[in-house]
Amino acid sequence: MPSAERLEAFIAAVESGAHAKAIENYYTEDATMRENQAEPRCGRATLVAHEQAVLERTESVVSTCVRPVLVNGDHVVIRWVFEFRFKGGKGMRMEELAWQRWAGDRIAEEEFFYDPAQAKPA
Repeated sequence: MPSAERLEAFIAAVESGAHAKAIENYYTEDATMRENQAEPRCGRATLVAHEQAVLERTESVVSTCVRPVLVNGDHVVIRWVFEFRFKGGKGMRMEELAWQRWAGDRIAEEEFFYDPAQAKPA
């Protein structure tokens, strides 16, 4: 179960734009991540590489945690809003729920739920 301080530090890392670093610092080595019940990506190194690939396509990402954050033991739900500005000028706003299972002070499993129609850049 994450401490309140550890959870707030994770949220602050993401909101600061340190997305890949947050995965390195807050996920277990064998963590899994999946989107809308797709096949999970497995292993922290894979998760970091995927995040870096997404970030390489962007000029900027503004990440905002919409409170409250829901915590029940090892399970956490965070509502995120991401505003992407891609190279080439297109933008995209994405709102999602992140369901997490923590193992101690690290995330072991995460699943994102969002409307895929949002993923179309404007």
